[in-house]
Amino acid sequence: MSHRRATEDAKKGSAELIILAIVEREAHHGYEIAKVIEERSNGGLTFTLATLYATLYRLEDRGWIKGRWVEKAGARRRCYYRITDAGRSVLAEQRADWSRFVAALSQVAGVKYA
Repeated sequence: MSHRRATEDAKKGSAELIILAIVEREAHHGYEIAKVIEERSNGGLTFTLATLYATLYRLEDRGWIKGRWVEKAGARRRCYYRITDAGRSVLAEQRADWSRFVAALSQVAGVKYA
């Protein structure tokens, strides 16, 4: 498996966690979420807007985030997403699961936290 393929698979498995964590403290629109991901990961993680929006719609369908359309003068209408109480519960579970997973990787494969 190539490095690129492994990164793509890891992104798919962590997209929900990443997005929930970003909208945990404040609402963001989709393009802004993509930029935050890229900035916080120093360019190590990027999502196409198609993939990002598909994940946002899935999270909203599950009730883990809520979108609100906002219109500002001189700007186009944007949907800002925020986490719901159900999303906070899922985020806490996913953080715990990922912490256990990374700890296991460390023990088995010598993978360390960055």
